[in-house]
Amino acid sequence: MTSPSRRSFLIGGAAAGSTGLALGSWALRESPPGHAGVPGTGPAQRHDGGHHGGGASGATFRKDAVVDHERNGFNPTETLRDFDYGRTSALPGGRTLREWDVYAADEEIEVAPGVRFPAWTLNSRIPGPTLRCREGELLRVHFTNGSAHPHTLHFHGIHPAEMDGVPGIGRGIIEPGERFTYEFDATPFGLHLFHCHVGPLAEHIARGMYGTFIVDPPQPRPPADELVMVMHGYNTTFDGEGNQLYAVNGIPFHYMVEPVRVRRNQLVRIYLVNVLEYDPINSFHVHGNFFEYFPTGTRLQPTEFTDTIVQGQGQRGICELRFPHNGQYMFHAHKTEFADLGWMGLFEVSE
Repeated sequence: MTSPSRRSFLIGGAAAGSTGLALGSWALRESPPGHAGVPGTGPAQRHDGGHHGGGASGATFRKDAVVDHERNGFNPTETLRDFDYGRTSALPGGRTLREWDVYAADEEIEVAPGVRFPAWTLNSRIPGPTLRCREGELLRVHFTNGSAHPHTLHFHGIHPAEMDGVPGIGRGIIEPGERFTYEFDATPFGLHLFHCHVGPLAEHIARGMYGTFIVDPPQPRPPADELVMVMHGYNTTFDGEGNQLYAVNGIPFHYMVEPVRVRRNQLVRIYLVNVLEYDPINSFHVHGNFFEYFPTGTRLQPTEFTDTIVQGQGQRGICELRFPHNGQYMFHAHKTEFADLGWMGLFEVSE
């Protein structure tokens, strides 16, 4: 059932809260130049008698309306394949030391055309960086809190209590202007995440303080076109009652405007992470295909061959698939409300 705060956003295009959300009547748009085949019905129109939803071809933003990625400082198309391997050096005995710099900041992000969201970011983007390493390495994450709010970094994985990034244990809260280095071993291998763990926890996560943490196994996985997809949402009314927008990698509907381009028959590996706040579950569904699923990525054998997977907050998994046919294939949350509010995109398959 759609909550009142979300329903008003869908139907009227009226302002919602201080961010002034106004997406008109969720009008359909023509395919923009250079993106032939993006769903649309030509001139903007409605087919649902004025109720929520975007018509026969689904919801999108207003015709020709796009987000200013340059102003935001990040582009979800680049986020897909942006793996941060940090800096490496050799310790006595030959073990690899890997280090990163992560900083928190308060930044205004355009999350929909003309809609500004007061975000709390990690390395000036939503989601934060994708930190990548190999099992057995020693890791050091140098965290600087440039925000006006207290924060921590909490990594999923195995580490000492004093490195857990929670208030009251070890270093605890990192106050504005302070710096701290988290140090721990890279274990276990798999797909993990990190996020702020300061209360109110829901708000810190919902504002954007999360990133992906990949620990590769000692023996590399088979070569693939590797993609990171972080599922999340935006509670633009700040009422804690649900989200008005849903997205993968920062911007709703982005991959409808800029489809994810992959090669036919090439192995595609998706690192899928759910950090959605204020909703109990999220899901991922791909059209016209099935994928092998590796929960948490901590085993090298898949547990399922499917086209839809459900994840609770903090759950993650690796999806591997090949596209045997050329063309455009939709992917989205298999929760209609989430898809209609931005969580949908296209794979574009070619030779």
